[in-house]
Amino acid sequence: MQNPVTVEVTRGNLVESRHRGLGVVVDGEGKILFSFGDADAGVFPRSACKAMQALPLIESGAADAYGFGNVELALACSSHSGEDAHVATAAAMLAKAGRDHSALECGAHWAFDQNVLIHQARSLDKPSALHNNCSGKHSGFVCTCVHAGTDVKGYVGYDHPLQREIRNVMESLTGTVLGHDNCGIDGCSIPSYAVPLKGLAHGFAKMTTGAALSVERAKASRRLIEACMAEPFYVAGTGRACTKLMQVAPGRIFAKTGAEGVFVAALPEHGIAMAVKCEDGTTRAAEAMIFALVSRYFEKGGEVETKLLAMANKSMSNWNGMHVGDIRVTDALFA
Repeated sequence: MQNPVTVEVTRGNLVESRHRGLGVVVDGEGKILFSFGDADAGVFPRSACKAMQALPLIESGAADAYGFGNVELALACSSHSGEDAHVATAAAMLAKAGRDHSALECGAHWAFDQNVLIHQARSLDKPSALHNNCSGKHSGFVCTCVHAGTDVKGYVGYDHPLQREIRNVMESLTGTVLGHDNCGIDGCSIPSYAVPLKGLAHGFAKMTTGAALSVERAKASRRLIEACMAEPFYVAGTGRACTKLMQVAPGRIFAKTGAEGVFVAALPEHGIAMAVKCEDGTTRAAEAMIFALVSRYFEKGGEVETKLLAMANKSMSNWNGMHVGDIRVTDALFA
């Protein structure tokens, strides 16, 4: 099955680039409400599934034991920009468990955002693991292990008790058997599993609605989703797509990006979730697709839909401020 062209990039009057994609919208019972492309295709969610990976932090009792609120829980689900508030919050989370950045096994890197990178270069000799965009998730992992009395060392490993628990969580949510055959290693060193795109969307629909979940897991899922919607800055950062998407309609949209052109979103008031994948892994296309797909579920012609469509279809300017082309979604998102 060939996936449709979902995003075009123009220059002048011509289409310069085309991106193919796949996407699906699912309710809590698993019913597909809308789809395009091969929704059964296996994709690596990458960071888009961090809220699933954060469930043991709550279910183990660690989040309550350390007094974590919305900010800490949002950071545990984040791919943050490495801004000062992100770094400080990750450090404070570790301190609650009596640990510091040396416990993190995610590696260190400079910020991807140019403005944050310039700030870091002016204030740091080199970044630490706290500046890694996954340090919030990993701080949550460390706290979960410490609270449970599990050895922290090696917590990123496939056979570590924490990763086994996360694997069980994701199997339950996505309805997919996970193992070595569909496992890779993520950028932050933990196992990453390929799942059908519709399974990924259904997992977030379950988290949003509580459908087919235990009372405990439904409560933990709702708490994480609500924390992210309440503190969108801590899920991503200044000017980032996840943050902007959740700020368009506060408390009504949950959103999380993943590397290689993956994006998920959930709309609690509708009881639905959605997932998209840009076939060639381009982030700009995945962002345009999720903005457009979310817009379908808001009042036509209303303020929220208008803002979302403006985010999905945007103009491009060169360094002199001249309009040179546009990024635009195709009718495949609105069929």
